[in-house]
Amino acid sequence: MTSAEPRDALEQEIRGLIARAVGVDRAQIDHLPADTPLFGPEVGLTSLAGMTLLALILERYAVDVALEDLNLDALESIARLRDFVAEYR
Repeated sequence: MTSAEPRDALEQEIRGLIARAVGVDRAQIDHLPADTPLFGPEVGLTSLAGMTLLALILERYAVDVALEDLNLDALESIARLRDFVAEYR
């Protein structure tokens, strides 16, 4: 297994959580590049959906993004969130 494989699997899981938080079909999130902004028009994360996503990340990975990342830079893009979770889990 290469080091990219676990990160790819993690990204796929996180994409599912993003879709769930935003309330869209998973396919809408799966086709987006990893550098897609979460608060941009493609994903459409709102502050309420962001809170839901943070709760899902905490539940699934035991990573409290809001506690560890006070500026919430981890919510900048799909890739940033993936990397943040990979670092703290």
